[in-house]
Amino acid sequence: QVKMVESGGGLVQPGGSLRLSCAASESISLNIMGWYRQPPGRQREFVALISSGGGIKYADSVKGRFTISRDNAKNTVYLQMNSLEPEDTAVYYCKRFRGGLDPTDYWGQGTQVTVSS
Repeated sequence: QVKMVESGGGLVQPGGSLRLSCAASESISLNIMGWYRQPPGRQREFVALISSGGGIKYADSVKGRFTISRDNAKNTVYLQMNSLEPEDTAVYYCKRFRGGLDPTDYWGQGTQVTVSS
C-alpha cells in the first residue's frame, strides 16, 4: 500500500500563491503523477499531470497560473499555484497512477485550499 501525503494548503487572498507538495511512501519514478481538486458541492476534477518522462498537461482553467513538477529522488510531486482566484477553492488531491507491476492508483487524503479576501 503506497501512502500519499499532501501538504501546503491553506487560506490565501485572491492573487496570492501557494505551493502544494505530495510525498509518496514509495518510488514515483515510473509513474504518471497528477493533481485533482474537488470544489465545494462539485465533483472531483482534473488539474494537472506529469509523466515519468516529464510530459505535462493542464486543465484549461489553470493554464498559465499553475505549474506541476516532480522530484523523483524525494518521491514528491509539487503544484505551484499563482494568481489564485476564489474559483480555485477546493480540496486538492494528488494521485499516483498505476504503472509498472502495480495495477493500483493511489490517492492522498487531500489538502484544503481556500482563496478568499
